[in-house]
Amino acid sequence: MIRLAVRCKPELAERVLAELVEIVPGGVEEERGDTYVEYAIYGPPGEIPELPDIEVAAGDGLVEIETTEIPDDWADRWRDFHEPVIVGDWLVVRPSWEDWEEPEPGAGLSDRIEVVIDPGRAFGTGAHATTSLSLELLGELAAESPERGSVADLGTGSGVLAIAAALLGYGPVLALDHELPAVEAAAANAELNGAEIAVERRNLREQPGPQARVWLANLTAPLLVAVAGLMPAAGEGGPEQLVVSGLLARERSQVTDAFGTRGYRELAFREGGEWGALRLAPR
Repeated sequence: MIRLAVRCKPELAERVLAELVEIVPGGVEEERGDTYVEYAIYGPPGEIPELPDIEVAAGDGLVEIETTEIPDDWADRWRDFHEPVIVGDWLVVRPSWEDWEEPEPGAGLSDRIEVVIDPGRAFGTGAHATTSLSLELLGELAAESPERGSVADLGTGSGVLAIAAALLGYGPVLALDHELPAVEAAAANAELNGAEIAVERRNLREQPGPQARVWLANLTAPLLVAVAGLMPAAGEGGPEQLVVSGLLARERSQVTDAFGTRGYRELAFREGGEWGALRLAPR
């Protein structure tokens, strides 16, 4: 197993990450220092991106690229870092090898929902702040309104948001992603959880999101801005509610302004470390 680490200047980390996720659909590990941000990916030799591709993606922000061979037992030891993630009083996201004892029912909802997601080739285990914040806002939306209706999960990754929505009673649920490994992972995880969702491949930089009552979008800020630019305006076919994340907290106004041009306003904002998530609705 190989660990490929890319270090860049902090002020260029956002751009480097946005470019890296285009060629690394499974997501990246992140570490921050005083003078650098490091993104790392793991994979067998021959299955990680070529160095020229990484160098082009990092561009002027590149500080250093380093490859390290990981011990043979890494495939077993890495499981120690993935534990159940509890979201509010309604949800637990856990890997298949971790048992979970059912707690008391959540307030205002039925028994706590359990989503099983094994870390793999697509982003989204619940551990990253952007995913857990999105799930938190989805839970609040569900608790406030008995109406469910259709959901579109834009940039579904592992499918965790779409699966949680389906298990909450939303439907139909459509999960979209541009990356084939994510499409495959989301479909497999939906089957594992007994969740009824449809999964399609779509380039959200070029194609607008589908009609749905609720949009979920855990994407980077530049891609969220692109999605906003392609979407129907509020009241003209746009969603009634949006939960968007993947943005840094300092990018809040950039994202709200983009959706604001389509007639949406901020209802709630959540922070987790340097990351943020927004809930939006028509003005």
